[in-house]
Amino acid sequence: MKIVETLKDTVSAVEAADLRVTRALAPHRHKPEVREAGRWSEIADQPPLIAISAGVLVAGLVIRRAGVARTGGRMLAAHLLATGVKTTIKRSIDRTRPDEALEEGYRAEPGDSEAHELSSFPSGHTAGAVAVAEAVAREAPALAAPMRLFAAAVALVQLPRAKHFVSDVVVGAAIGWASERAASAAIDAAERRLTSGN
Repeated sequence: MKIVETLKDTVSAVEAADLRVTRALAPHRHKPEVREAGRWSEIADQPPLIAISAGVLVAGLVIRRAGVARTGGRMLAAHLLATGVKTTIKRSIDRTRPDEALEEGYRAEPGDSEAHELSSFPSGHTAGAVAVAEAVAREAPALAAPMRLFAAAVALVQLPRAKHFVSDVVVGAAIGWASERAASAAIDAAERRLTSGN
């Protein structure tokens, strides 16, 4: 029982910290520069990232560049896995988005709501951006820094936009990172089987 109490205390402390950060940053959400950065961060939404990843894969196949095609395949696989994990979690936890929490009050509980205002946890934009950035970094190390900066920017702008809490972004990043590792491990194993003839 002590473990359960410790876990509850930890969750409560994280939620309290999330709300403090949100209250501090939320006044910036209507500033033009935050709104514009938020608009640009939408490139990390599911449809654009799927289109970009598939586009890289197809381009690699068309121009017969195995490395480009492999990068696109890794991007797509990592993003789809991250999206699946993120969606499963989102559908099991109802958590008020920060902008809604500021106006209507905060709540977080097990649930299955599909309402946008109750789908804060975890950040899908962050999960997708990190998954794709890590996939590109694996295949093209020269692009690692700019891709990781892109993912960090996508994640961080969610805070002053009042779209996600800090813990939403942290968990989203962890999902993206782990999804890319898992997808790449599966791809590498498949490539080894194909090249070994087994």
